[in-house]
Amino acid sequence: MNEHPFAPFIRILGKGPRLSRPLTQAEAEAAAGMILDGAVEPVQLGAFLCLLRVRTETAEEVAGFAQAIRRRLARPADLPAVDLDWPSYAGKSRRLPLFVLAALLLAENGVSIIMHGSDPHTAGRLYTEEALAALGLMPAGAADTLAAQLGRRNFAYVGLRTLSPRLEEVMGLKGLLGVRSPLHTVLRNINPFDARVSLMSVFHPNYRAIHCAAARLMGQAEVVCFKGDGGEVERRPEKPCLVEGLRGGEAFQEEWPAWDIAAPPAEEDLDPAQLGRLWRGEMALDHAEAVVVATVAVALKALGRAASFTAAEEQARSLWRERQRTALFA
Repeated sequence: MNEHPFAPFIRILGKGPRLSRPLTQAEAEAAAGMILDGAVEPVQLGAFLCLLRVRTETAEEVAGFAQAIRRRLARPADLPAVDLDWPSYAGKSRRLPLFVLAALLLAENGVSIIMHGSDPHTAGRLYTEEALAALGLMPAGAADTLAAQLGRRNFAYVGLRTLSPRLEEVMGLKGLLGVRSPLHTVLRNINPFDARVSLMSVFHPNYRAIHCAAARLMGQAEVVCFKGDGGEVERRPEKPCLVEGLRGGEAFQEEWPAWDIAAPPAEEDLDPAQLGRLWRGEMALDHAEAVVVATVAVALKALGRAASFTAAEEQARSLWRERQRTALFA
């Protein structure tokens, strides 16, 4: 029997502790391309994903996978320029997805944002698409609606099943394999619509450097990455926040100081309707509002709209105070 063309990639990863090695960037791109094109057998895909999961993905592997994905994505010809790429794949389990309000506040103030994420895939977590639906904001179902939404409100959300049904299928294998797919790491780096700035978060701090190195290998120039609440792009103001990234293509690190505020206990009822009430001022939650402001501040500095932590945070507070409380929601 002739060897399957995908077998060499499994062999590279699986020859044992002495002979196995990570994939090069080119090998990762080739392997990912075969997966995306449906040129692998199911047993091969499962073995490949599990072998990658045994260790942390390298920056070269992340970059190669992300490049293969980007080459196969369709982009609307009439899409307006995008300021901020906002991946959202983790979901929230302990607190509401307040980063959604942070993104909408930025959009209200002229920052064009495309957020992308996957369908709910882990029980007990509230995902972005559900949170947006509670605010009357539906995902873009096709490329033309994406452009229209972005043009109308500076914000659009697109699900992975629209970006790439094949990727959504691979993400869904977690229920069969019992472990998360390396795509959870890769998808943060795809910047599918060539936004000027990529805003990323991680759950495990050691992934910050991997994302930044992968972005540099891909030729990205403006990247911000920090440990967000639950793995989402959401700053916890009660804790210091180490931000890593690329500025003008050069690596940087900066630590944002903690605020003098205490976090409340984990919420038992993640009711997304509370997001609308918080925005409209029908309820006041000091920590929740601080999360929104702190997250907006990181984005403002990344976009070059503020020169310092203090200036970014003060500007974000002003934007929150002056928000149009009935403008965005159905």
